[in-house]
Amino acid sequence: MRANQLRLWFSSAAYVLLNLLRHFGLRGTEMERAQVGTLRLKLLKVAAIVRVSVRRVVLSLSAAAPVQDLFARVAQQLCEVPAPS
Repeated sequence: MRANQLRLWFSSAAYVLLNLLRHFGLRGTEMERAQVGTLRLKLLKVAAIVRVSVRRVVLSLSAAAPVQDLFARVAQQLCEVPAPS
C-alpha cells in the first residue's frame, strides 16, 4: 500500500511540475496548450548529451533536433520568471 501511495505522490508531483512548465516556460509557444503526454513525448524524450558540472547542467542537442528553438525559448522564459518572495 505504501508503494502505491509513493507512486501516486511522484505522479502528482510530476504533473504539477509539467503544469508549471506549461504556465511559465511554454507561454506564447505552440506547446502552450499541449497535453501532458505530448509534453513528455516532445520535450522530455529527446536525445541529448547531459554534462553536469559544479555550477551548471549543459544539454547538448543535435544540430538537427526539431525542438532546439523551443528549448532555447523555454530556457529564456524560465530565466525571466521572478523568484518567489
